[in-house]
Amino acid sequence: MRSALKIIGGKWKPVIIYRLMEGKVRYGELKRLLPDVSQKMLTQQLRELERDGVLQRKVLSENPPHVEYQLSPHGRALRPTMRALCDWGGSGKTRLAAAKLKL
Repeated sequence: MRSALKIIGGKWKPVIIYRLMEGKVRYGELKRLLPDVSQKMLTQQLRELERDGVLQRKVLSENPPHVEYQLSPHGRALRPTMRALCDWGGSGKTRLAAAKLKL
């Protein structure tokens, strides 16, 4: 558990992974999808996920150059886990809302 949380734990890494589950995303699009994360933090988290083999970074030779990210095969293996976490979080949200109505 510690090893997994060291790689994908924290406030932003699970959200970044979730956003990359659908396919390739450019840096600017990731920034728009995560407006509350600072540029410095997003860059740091992406570098760590790349270093740990969860995602792949590709520099596109356009003018101006663009960078896009996608899950690596190792990162794609997280899809079922991430979906399960989303389902679990959604059911918890529903359960909390129902409990508040009973009060």
